[in-house]
Formats: sequence, C-alpha cells, structure tokens
Amino acid sequence: MQGIKRKLVYVSFYELIAVAITSLGLALLTDRGLSHAAVAGVASSMIAIAWNLTYNTLFELWESRQTKRGRGFLRRVAHAAGFELGLVIMLVPLFAWWLDLTLWHAFVLDIGLIVFFLIYTFLFNLVFDHLFGLPASAQPKPQSTEPQPCSSHS
Repeated sequence: MQGIKRKLVYVSFYELIAVAITSLGLALLTDRGLSHAAVAGVASSMIAIAWNLTYNTLFELWESRQTKRGRGFLRRVAHAAGFELGLVIMLVPLFAWWLDLTLWHAFVLDIGLIVFFLIYTFLFNLVFDHLFGLPASAQPKPQSTEPQPCSSHS
C-alpha cells in the first residue's frame, strides 16, 4: 500500500488507538472525568492527524533523498522523536488551557505521554510496516538492468 491511501489508513488506526489511550490516561491523571478528558483526547488527536500527515510527508521526502535505504533502528527512533517533539510544542498549551493546569504542570503531564507515545509510535510503525510493507521511500532501489561488461581471461 502506497501514497495517500497508506497515509490515511496509518493515521486512522494510529489515532483511533491513541484517542482511547489518551482519554483514559488524562482522566486518570487529572481527575477531570472521562468526558472532559475525552475532549482533550479528541482535540489532541485532530492536531496529531494534521501533524502526522505533514510530518510523514516531510520525513518521506527527506528519506527518499537518502543514499541509505530502509528503516533501521536509528531512523525509526529519529522518526518517532521528531514527531513527538512537534506534538509537545502544540499540545502542552492545549492541555494547560483545557485541563486548567499551569504550563509547567501540563508539560510534566505530557512527559508521561511522551514516553508512552515514543514507545507506542515506534512499535506501531514496526507493526504497520510489517503488515502493509514499507513505503516506497524506504524500499530498496531496483538493481540496474543494464548488462555488465564481461571480463575475459587470456
């Protein structure tokens, strides 16, 4: 699966699982109730969907220009860390406002979510790529079909 279809399937599954986990986690960590926390969970999911599409498009553009193909451990870690850093910048103010927390407390709350989502993102990508195959940007380049010169021994 490639292109926009891959991105939409990826985002849909990723966020469906993430909303459930985030809503429950925020409710438990803030004592605000599941319905109040679910609003923050859904809002953060909408932000994450837009960021996910943007970030993965940019990441795959960068990735397609790399000489080393594939997605090894370090590239997966960099992918997950970059994605989460962008989300922190966008979500801490949202959590502070909606959950009536200071920015510092919202950041501390988000640290727990960051750790969880770094692991979740890494594992989700690993499973997703296993089930649906690597995107074109990470697949090996095809071998040249030009005939190779023969060496003759005299």
